[in-house]
Amino acid sequence: MKRVTVLGATGSIGCNTADVMLRHPDKFSAFALVGHRNVNKMVELASALQPEWVVMTDAAAAAQIRGKLPAGVKLEDSMEAAIALSSASEVDMVMAAMVGSAGLPATLAAVQAGKRVGLANKECLVTAGRLFMNAATESGAEVVPVDSEHAAVHQCMQGHDRGSVTRVILTASGGPFRDRDPATLHAVTPAEAVAHPNWDMGAKISIDSATMINKALELIEARWLFDLSPDKLSAIIHPQSIVHAMVEYRDGSVLAQLAMPDMRMPIAYALQAEPRLATGMDWLDLAQTGSLSFQTVDHIRFPAMRLVQDVLGGEDSLSIAFNAANEVANAAFREQRIGFMQIVATVEQVLAKVENVPVGTLDEVWLHDGHARKLAHEVIAT
Repeated sequence: MKRVTVLGATGSIGCNTADVMLRHPDKFSAFALVGHRNVNKMVELASALQPEWVVMTDAAAAAQIRGKLPAGVKLEDSMEAAIALSSASEVDMVMAAMVGSAGLPATLAAVQAGKRVGLANKECLVTAGRLFMNAATESGAEVVPVDSEHAAVHQCMQGHDRGSVTRVILTASGGPFRDRDPATLHAVTPAEAVAHPNWDMGAKISIDSATMINKALELIEARWLFDLSPDKLSAIIHPQSIVHAMVEYRDGSVLAQLAMPDMRMPIAYALQAEPRLATGMDWLDLAQTGSLSFQTVDHIRFPAMRLVQDVLGGEDSLSIAFNAANEVANAAFREQRIGFMQIVATVEQVLAKVENVPVGTLDEVWLHDGHARKLAHEVIAT
């Protein structure tokens, strides 16, 4: 029986993790569920999973949930508690699904403690990839990606020599604007950007998909996850979201992983790769699907994919700034303070103003992160 701490339990990944765990009560139990403000969802999850601990990192939400949890469930209200419950000796695995760089300390604590970590928080690798993977090597932690694309790459690499890999190709749905005239994108509303055609995700991630910043971040992640040079990383638009990634080898072979677009598959793979777990998701019927199509990423429609090439070729500070500036700009767009095309434009202006230097400590990560956020706010205000 694996005891699991779920960071970001009330989000999309967290709820799908609960779904898979509840299908296999003989294999998994919840040690701790960590959320932020969604009290109603946390009460529902705690009732279903009966964890030992619940953490609401928002103090007001913690006060609101007090007295509503099942008997025997203990409550905490700080990020320090989330960190402690991610690295506790009782924990076998941590599902790291907190959105944003706020999830880095608890996830890094789990890695440093040598846990199996299902990594759904891309900011951990984007902002501190070198630190994160070095810590995993030192502690013996097993980092298994939960993003469907990286989970696909992980599976396509199993049993193969990493040195024989010539290219990793991540697929992208292209979001809701893959066929829209780029000249009209300045008029996009937050509601339109959140309406992803294939996936049901939170607002921030859905907008990142619409700009393809999400895919740009995934390329940075893949660099660290699979220890690949930037020239071996690429992306292609695949509207059906059936092929999740492909790995090309020296002999010309290309291995692909296919599945219906359902996050329970990569979550189940992260929880237990072998033997495979039943997930309850629909079976893939290629005859019913009819056809699989692919197209080149248009850098005019998706300037983030041009911008990330500079980031991949630079030092750690550029990745940190790329992520931080995007978080600020994404929020500003959701609040209707800037237009859709200004999201990436803001990130580009911030990148032009920051240092291009390596980063060796978590304190340095926060320093560069804070500086980039400040610059992003200044760019938006002008």
